[in-house]
Amino acid sequence: MKSETLATGLYFGEGPRWHEGNLWFSDFYDHAIKTVDDAGTVTVRFNVPNQPSGLGWLPDGRLLAVSMIDRKLLRQDGDRLVEHADLSGIATFHCNDMVVDAKGRAYVGNFGFDLEAAIAGRAERRTAALARVDPDGTVSVAATDLEFPNGTVITPDGRTLIIGESMGARLTAFDVAEDGSLGNRRTWADTAPRLPDGICLDAEGHVWVANPRANEAFLVAEGGEVLDVVETSQPCFACMLGGPDGKTLYCLTAAASGSAAERERTGRVEIARVAVPHAGLP
Repeated sequence: MKSETLATGLYFGEGPRWHEGNLWFSDFYDHAIKTVDDAGTVTVRFNVPNQPSGLGWLPDGRLLAVSMIDRKLLRQDGDRLVEHADLSGIATFHCNDMVVDAKGRAYVGNFGFDLEAAIAGRAERRTAALARVDPDGTVSVAATDLEFPNGTVITPDGRTLIIGESMGARLTAFDVAEDGSLGNRRTWADTAPRLPDGICLDAEGHVWVANPRANEAFLVAEGGEVLDVVETSQPCFACMLGGPDGKTLYCLTAAASGSAAERERTGRVEIARVAVPHAGLP
């Protein structure tokens, strides 16, 4: 399949979530949380000076949003965002993607190291810890030694969390205990040579994965078999199933990532129709 362009003019879209009839997403270098409707109209919902990333909602409908650079989790308070939790005690570099479970517990990843400096040979790669933020704002370590934890989903029964380890080229699964703790870590799928960025879950238990190394999102089964591919117009950094029937795959693409994406508005929202609808959280 090939995607179609729904919206243009973004810097770098990430953290897409389908919520109340719109696709919500973060535009890093516009420092804004935005929505796009079926007509391709983009609306700014909130401004986040320190760069937004992962999005989710508490059970009462209030938005949670990751603030990347200052390593905080923000919470909606009317028409503004306030601090919900400080993640700097766990996050060793910029925070990134997140999933919020049905009880309002947020699982937030971080780079672990300065990615651009490491690419340039000025820093070492390090693993990162996944933070858990309970509904009252209490922060704890959910998992350690993750290789650039990124897109994350929770299965419909709430019992399994799957996270993409971008630098590990794999999807990793954990059992979720009643208290929100994670255990029984295992490789859900090896994705090499593809790297997982943003991910979403379908109703057959398969995972759509954005591949930042190529112009594509791909559908993978547990164990690693690639079942389908959607070709995008440029590298794909995040994806989300949504639309009225849950069968529209939204792909957030850009010509480049990192500081290169800040120089030009190449970001797009692209869409493709798929056979199996969305499931689970987000």
